[in-house]
Amino acid sequence: MNHLAVFKALSNPTRLQILTWLKTPEAYFPEQQEPFSTGVCVGQIQKKSGMTQSTISENLSVMQRAGLVTSIRKGQWTYYKRNEAAFEQLSLVVASEI
Repeated sequence: MNHLAVFKALSNPTRLQILTWLKTPEAYFPEQQEPFSTGVCVGQIQKKSGMTQSTISENLSVMQRAGLVTSIRKGQWTYYKRNEAAFEQLSLVVASEI
């Protein structure tokens, strides 16, 4: 885990909001048809944020490079979900090193 990349990803309010939404997606994206085990569709995240798809895609890419989210492609759609193992590891790093 690249700690600098993680903290950079977490330093942005939009990315923090997306991570909050992805923590309990059923509460924030009730209209999604696909099971949440797949993740949340980029289009749903974009719609909820009110930002352009390119802005949301860039934010998701930053989080993915940091290891905070994972993605899966299904046809023309990409779904993102939190990488809970990364958050557990981050918690240990913060508790022991910072």
